Amino acid sequence: MIAKKLTVHAIAVSFLLFASALPATLHAQKIKVGYWTSGFSLGFGAVMEQQKFAEKEGLDVEWVKFAEVNGPTRAIVTNSIDLAFAAPSTNSMAIAADGVPVKIVLATQIAEAQVVVLDNSPIKSVAELKGKKIGMSPAGSATHALATAIFDQNFNIKPSDFTVVPGNEARLAQFLSQREIDAAVIRSVTIAQMDEVKLRYLAPVVDEWKKLTKGNAAPILAVTIVHNDYLAKNAQAVAKFIAATRKVVEYGSKNKARVAELLQKVANMNSTDARAYADQWDGAYMATFEPQDISSLKRMHEIVKVEGGIKKDPPESAFDAGAYSLSKKIK
Repeated sequence: MIAKKLTVHAIAVSFLLFASALPATLHAQKIKVGYWTSGFSLGFGAVMEQQKFAEKEGLDVEWVKFAEVNGPTRAIVTNSIDLAFAAPSTNSMAIAADGVPVKIVLATQIAEAQVVVLDNSPIKSVAELKGKKIGMSPAGSATHALATAIFDQNFNIKPSDFTVVPGNEARLAQFLSQREIDAAVIRSVTIAQMDEVKLRYLAPVVDEWKKLTKGNAAPILAVTIVHNDYLAKNAQAVAKFIAATRKVVEYGSKNKARVAELLQKVANMNSTDARAYADQWDGAYMATFEPQDISSLKRMHEIVKVEGGIKKDPPESAFDAGAYSLSKKIK
């Protein structure tokens, strides 16, 4: 009888030990995450997915990828995804202003770009771009909004004074190389990959933004947005995702060679382009939502609203730092 009791006790203890050792993924919180598979979203998404940063925080992630920059924000509108990271900041504020039930919970990318022309172009300054074809991100993207505001307020070039040729970074580089456009607003990572094309720099977007705003805060290219319903029920899951995002930023900064390897694997980049992309990591990514970040977003909204891109203001409640604050407790 004693032996039987000991056996039963041993089985119970073994079961408890087994249960405590079960993988965290069996109890993981589900989250459906969308992102644009181009530009700097591609590199960040590739690292986060391949290295399973979100899963390591205890999340069960369903990745939803979009071929168009505004795809994630449209999916949030229909509640097709729970969260979109690297969503265009201006478009995110616009849908919040229109009453879409979303919260902006994190700033994720700096709007770093350069206004460039071919080295042998007769154009010597931004002021000479009136009447020209300028390649840039499509309408609705933060870069597009920032560039048009900078042209207008810093150089007195109105939107009607030039023709926008929209495209992703690769297409813009091709258009410029083939002289289908006169100038382009493209990121330094793209320029670094155009090693066979000589370019002339006309203006850096970050510096021109600071001049426009008379401040030192960088413009924010992209943010993380979450549907209200999901955030209300799963604040801890959002905090875990933000913690994972912060760790991806840190990892990429310290492991650029590994980032380049992942880009070669996931995006089929050659080694030179992948390394050029990885080397731009520190100037492109961020994972904060401090008061100054929120102030920068609001200032961007005001600038764009003056330009006619947005008619309404997002409610104060659209800027929600609660999950970010929770994420700080996750090490």
